[in-house]
Amino acid sequence: QVQLVESGGGLVQAGGSVRLSCAASGRTSRISTVGWFRQAPGKEREFVAGTSWSGGRTKYIDSVKGRFTISADNIKNTSHLQMNSLKPEDTAVYYCAASRQWGNIPTPARAYDYWGQGTQVTVSS
Repeated sequence: QVQLVESGGGLVQAGGSVRLSCAASGRTSRISTVGWFRQAPGKEREFVAGTSWSGGRTKYIDSVKGRFTISADNIKNTSHLQMNSLKPEDTAVYYCAASRQWGNIPTPARAYDYWGQGTQVTVSS
């Protein structure tokens, strides 16, 4: 099993920045990809960004390109999501997830095997 714990959420003004962290423990050798998802009230959980656990490959949804940066360090067993130029529509619970699936970075939530508990990010206008 793999355990994921997010941290770093909070309240921030529009235009501000937040850095989310995800600490992985357990059988981390099973991880191929790390993804960050978010879920706003009344909406489905959506893929935000993903990266290979070994680093290098990344994928982002269009609405966060140029503002968010995902990273992963498979030595320290951590992943980070740096979020800049935040907008009120970025308000959501953010989840870290890990997939055992090799190949392209998957975007469906069902492709991810392990999930953190989530951390709230609220962007005020």
